[in-house]
Amino acid sequence: MVSNRCKLAVIDVVKELGLSANIVDLGEVELNEEPSFEQKNQLKENLSQLGFELLEDRKEALVERIKNAIIHAIHHSEELSKFKFSVYLSRKLDYNYSYLANVFSSLEDLTIEQYIIAHKVERVKELILYGECNITEIAWKMNYSSVAHLSSQFKKLTGLTPSGFKQLRHQRRKPLEEIGNMYGAARAALQHSRATSGISPARLINN
Repeated sequence: MVSNRCKLAVIDVVKELGLSANIVDLGEVELNEEPSFEQKNQLKENLSQLGFELLEDRKEALVERIKNAIIHAIHHSEELSKFKFSVYLSRKLDYNYSYLANVFSSLEDLTIEQYIIAHKVERVKELILYGECNITEIAWKMNYSSVAHLSSQFKKLTGLTPSGFKQLRHQRRKPLEEIGNMYGAARAALQHSRATSGISPARLINN
């Protein structure tokens, strides 16, 4: 999630180069004019110092918008129990969901669904540690069909049941930008296991 302070810092960087821009979405600033070659290189350098990058490819920028929309819905909304993500993303980003899914999976090492699940599990961890809701309430709040469904996804990604995780309160939660990498790690471990056993595997947008 990009804070207002970060977004304003980016706008300041843009203005320092004699450019103008508008904040059009979470984590996204749109330039009002095409920068020169020198301005673009300086912009990249200045943004890098702030921990940002210039996304010139529209598909890369769209993937960032998808991620930000998912993060906002899961971590900063109280309406998740009413969400159908395919409808939510299509309406928010104004693209057919199939197109969004194809673009996302072509640039990332996981699907939109896997990215959503990873963030939902991380949010479940947070709610467990808060201790304000029992597991049935958490399942409803996070839009799971049942406690069994929540527990199955939770154990698949963490190796623990929700109750087992609750006993490990010291376990560090992942930063939001790292969530989703667990799928890649799990896939790499599976491929390594198969190899050793001899078993064959069956931002900123310019106008």
